[in-house]
Amino acid sequence: MTQHFDQRTTAAQVMQGIQRPQQVAVVTGGYSGVGLQVTKALIKADMQVIVPARRPAVAQQIMQQLPQVIVLPCDLMVARSINDFADQVLQRFRRIDLFIGCAGIMFAPLRRDAAGNESQFSVNYLGHFRLLKRLYPALRAGHARVVLATSRAQSWNGVDFEDPNFQRRPYDPKVAYAQSKTADILLAVELDRLAQKDGVRAFAVHPGLIPGTNLGRFMQHSARLRKLSAWLLNHGGTTVINGRHRFQAWRHNRSEYDYFKTPAQGAASILWAATSPTLAQHGGVFIEDCHVGQVVTAESTSKYGVRPWAVDQDLARQLWQLGEQLNQFQFKIPSSQTH
Repeated sequence: MTQHFDQRTTAAQVMQGIQRPQQVAVVTGGYSGVGLQVTKALIKADMQVIVPARRPAVAQQIMQQLPQVIVLPCDLMVARSINDFADQVLQRFRRIDLFIGCAGIMFAPLRRDAAGNESQFSVNYLGHFRLLKRLYPALRAGHARVVLATSRAQSWNGVDFEDPNFQRRPYDPKVAYAQSKTADILLAVELDRLAQKDGVRAFAVHPGLIPGTNLGRFMQHSARLRKLSAWLLNHGGTTVINGRHRFQAWRHNRSEYDYFKTPAQGAASILWAATSPTLAQHGGVFIEDCHVGQVVTAESTSKYGVRPWAVDQDLARQLWQLGEQLNQFQFKIPSSQTH
């Protein structure tokens, strides 16, 4: 009997009874927030987990009590760092069974990588694109699932192909973040189209709105959200979020509070995308609350669903080409059976 999962499902519930001995996963952002919950869940399933870390000393300290974790330096804004990480992984592992991209930055002030790319686009999209290219031989060998964390920010705007790096238009950190998260969905769409003939399937997952994680470190403009995040964390997190009656004091904006999740709940949809047998023949989709999300209209005001500009196949191809251009390489998957 299939268990019913929803927005309150936790990582432990999704992974109940799942064991993957001798399988290997790469989890970017795997030492904090939702990514850490994903790492812990995969370890309990007896998987070997590789965590690329911009701050390896911090990651090592967090992971020192966790078995089966390898921490290697990797900065997703630095091409050479990504290449070095990939070289080390490929030297040690012939196959990778799971690639989960949780690392990201949100609402960052304007900053650029060495090639001039805006930082959110660089980390959230271009860095993962480069890493997937470098690791693809092992992903193909493992018939891997690729899961990329996205955001409901994809509902705000799509990718500006004329000026993705804000060279001409005024910089807006929220627009830049939404663009990068839309790009992650389009990346999953095109990767799945190209790679499914190799047994590699790709998914984009919105974990949910999760207060108190390091992802929100640039959200200094939102005093109300900071106050709510602190309140949730100080009152037990899961108990508060699951106990709907506890939110009556916040009735003036209840729809927003109902949407919040704990890190363990946020990890659930990512892990469902990574392991669910119902997705075995079904890739290139947007997932939220442990279900395949619906495509809604561009004009929709719903907090749920994916917008057309994030799943359009022509835009996905165009983004792939932009990724190659900005990364200054070609990511060709030989003998692709396109359709």
